[in-house]
Amino acid sequence: MNDKQLVAVQAAQYVQSGMLVGLGTGSTANYFIEALAHRQRDEGLSITTVASSTVSAIKAQLFNLPIVALEHISSIDLYVDGADEITPDKTLLKGRGSDLVKEKLLAKAATQFIAVAEASKLVSHIGQNFSIPIEVMPFAWQLAKKNLEDIGGVGDLRPNAAKDGFWVTSHGSYVLEMSFDKNLDEHTLNARINNTPGVVEHGIFINLASTVLIAQESVIRELKR
Repeated sequence: MNDKQLVAVQAAQYVQSGMLVGLGTGSTANYFIEALAHRQRDEGLSITTVASSTVSAIKAQLFNLPIVALEHISSIDLYVDGADEITPDKTLLKGRGSDLVKEKLLAKAATQFIAVAEASKLVSHIGQNFSIPIEVMPFAWQLAKKNLEDIGGVGDLRPNAAKDGFWVTSHGSYVLEMSFDKNLDEHTLNARINNTPGVVEHGIFINLASTVLIAQESVIRELKR
């Protein structure tokens, strides 16, 4: 079992019968969905799930996990998802899979949000290894980009997989990938991006993860906020 699987299986142990569980998106989240399905089958775990993306919803259906639409919920008990970067104060960078809006909605709605990752995702500051994904309204992308450049951002639209156009999210946004001065702390950067007209959502998740599970060489560390 690799570290991604190991940390996902550990996260699944937090789930109790009767819970409404949010399913993240990505490779580690996929392992969590599988682990959850195994607990449902082997232990008779009674749960309902809600997915942060079409991909996760399909995965849940394949494993016979009961699923409800996001439109039908106002809060959830637990959300489990991966992260691209994790700082010492447990701020996360997410969104390389471009499902930022649903992911942040579920993270905010959850009584407990567990972030799961390998030790390679630990960083000193947000933006250390990756640019920050910022969803923008298609008609406003150039104005939003200019405003982000005015606060020190450098970057451009994310290309689609075929490299012949722009990436479009599941609800029709474009994605700007922007890098900022590393000396700009994530709280300031979060506020400035939030205040940029035309921005739908972005990948900085501050004060949302209540627990972070880190796997390194088959050992799991639990970090609590």
